[in-house]
Amino acid sequence: MADTKQSHLWHNEQERLQFAELVNVFYAREIPALAQQYSAEQLQRKLLSLPYYVERAARHITQGEVPLELDSQNGCWLAAQKKTLPTFDEHKNQSFYCATTPVGLVVPVLLTDAQYSQVVMDSIDQVRDNAIHCNQYGWFANSGLSHQHDFRLFKPTKQLMVAACCGHRWQYGKVVTPRVLSLREMLLASMINWTNVKAPKQRHH
Repeated sequence: MADTKQSHLWHNEQERLQFAELVNVFYAREIPALAQQYSAEQLQRKLLSLPYYVERAARHITQGEVPLELDSQNGCWLAAQKKTLPTFDEHKNQSFYCATTPVGLVVPVLLTDAQYSQVVMDSIDQVRDNAIHCNQYGWFANSGLSHQHDFRLFKPTKQLMVAACCGHRWQYGKVVTPRVLSLREMLLASMINWTNVKAPKQRHH
């Protein structure tokens, strides 16, 4: 009976090994990041919930359907990086987000600061009055322009989602070393509907 149960959990030895490697790398990455970010009391609460999120992310990744090469030892995805950033097109965004703005959709957001331009992931959690609210990066017009910051919300495409999942970034228009994704972003990546990135992934109960 135990063997049958075990076979449902792991399809093969490689999957089990990937899971173990991901759990290790996520702990090694998240604990120092949390320690820098939170006070002692907040840190205690965050650490209590960390095992749940680490194991959930590792399981979603190893048993998920992300069509990218996984580097489980470093907890990241690998794909060839485009030489230039995609062009921001307000009209394309407008026509897409006016027609469909499903809550739960994972979307690409362009962040640009003094050093880097990079595509990151966020998810839509509210829609009202021709405006879209993303969980982390706030309110955007349907055109993709942020209400508060110099962020740019794009219409989802496979190319943009790959760039976000792999941490691709550019400096002065040139390709630079990818950044490492947070645990939240690794979880978001497992929620992308890769057969149609413009629609939310169906959840199986």
